[in-house]
Amino acid sequence: MVSPYPRLMEESRFEETKFFSAIAASNAKALLIGRRALIAIGLPLLTRDYDFWLHSNDTATFNSALEEFDLFPSQPPEEARTIGRYLLENDEKVDVLVERIVFTVDRVRVAFDDVWERRRMIEVARGVSTAIPSIDDLILTKRFASRPRDAEDIRMLEALRSQEGK
Repeated sequence: MVSPYPRLMEESRFEETKFFSAIAASNAKALLIGRRALIAIGLPLLTRDYDFWLHSNDTATFNSALEEFDLFPSQPPEEARTIGRYLLENDEKVDVLVERIVFTVDRVRVAFDDVWERRRMIEVARGVSTAIPSIDDLILTKRFASRPRDAEDIRMLEALRSQEGK
């Protein structure tokens, strides 16, 4: 039976290793943040989407790198820079933050360039690495929205930080 409803999204050609490889090959200043970053460092969490914080000059480069996966931006790069965020989506969802400076809920100033300087590279698939913030900076990014699940994520990151300090 044919559905009477139009198909709004089509299945993409998404494959995670190729996804991260395309981002790395683009040379966009892109930081994996959110729960995917926490999963990448070994924390036992689940999430359905990807979150990235980009240098604002790299939105078009980032979008171009992900075109092969049929991920479509919700705004053009110029508009995304004005708004400070946008989505790339189809059957996968990528939340993209493009602000140079973000404040935490308790008004701590967090600058992309500073976080980029302290980034660490982490292998997300065999032979494929991506940039993530340091643990201290991941904690700050979790304080951008400060949802209940962010508090739990922060607790796990602080425990990991204390283990690494030993």
